[in-house]
Amino acid sequence: MLEVVDVSVGYGAKVVLQELTFSLKPGEILAVIGPNGAGKSTLVRALSGVIPLGSGKVTFKGQDLNSLPPHERARLIAVVPQARSIPPAYTAWQVVMLGRTPYLNWFGQTSQADEDLVRQAMERTRTLELAPRLVSELSGGELQRVLLARALVQTTPVLLLDEPTTHLDLQYQINLLNQVQGLVHQPERWAQANGHGAPGALVVLHDLNLVSRYADRVMLLVDGHIRALGTRDEVLQSGMLSEAFGIGLDIVKNPAGPHPLVVPRYH
Repeated sequence: MLEVVDVSVGYGAKVVLQELTFSLKPGEILAVIGPNGAGKSTLVRALSGVIPLGSGKVTFKGQDLNSLPPHERARLIAVVPQARSIPPAYTAWQVVMLGRTPYLNWFGQTSQADEDLVRQAMERTRTLELAPRLVSELSGGELQRVLLARALVQTTPVLLLDEPTTHLDLQYQINLLNQVQGLVHQPERWAQANGHGAPGALVVLHDLNLVSRYADRVMLLVDGHIRALGTRDEVLQSGMLSEAFGIGLDIVKNPAGPHPLVVPRYH
């Protein structure tokens, strides 16, 4: 669905991402992991069009995304960013309604269908009770859930989430990733809204145990290169992770479930 071919990105003379090639498939969660400075957030910004590509191409069903105007691109890709710059005078409801902007008419009028989608997204993310509150009154975790709701109401076939569990306590980390997993793995709930079928989600995560639990495939970025790309079992390997993160890591059996645990090695 989303194809990334030989993409390189830099800031000035510094090359941050070098010749990345991969795809994001419908109905999958692709987790992006790697040490600080590996280029994970840069990748999200490049795919969403916030920063330009140095070289290469990003396509959706064969269409070059760089050729699309912003509002058409926003109908294909929704982003939950790491950096948040939201006008403090907006209410949580207004922030979520911004996700419907690509679909509004020339007069910017919202419909009952738009409002229904906003209400459903806020119910799913447990933010409906926050609807009348100003952004300036929200905690970091509350705002993060509001931004997820904004992304959901865009009803796009591609979701990009940059460290979406930041600022969230454990309960809401699990709830947020359960929501993403439900949307990705239950296409019948999504196809009616976006017309593209099951979405794919690219999610930057630091917690490797959340990766083990939720990712269908994993991409390991190191120094702007793809060090590994494959299933959880293929990438979550002790030796490869230890080398990438510069710390001894072991993969152990999880007594509470089928997904293995990643734990620091103690000497």
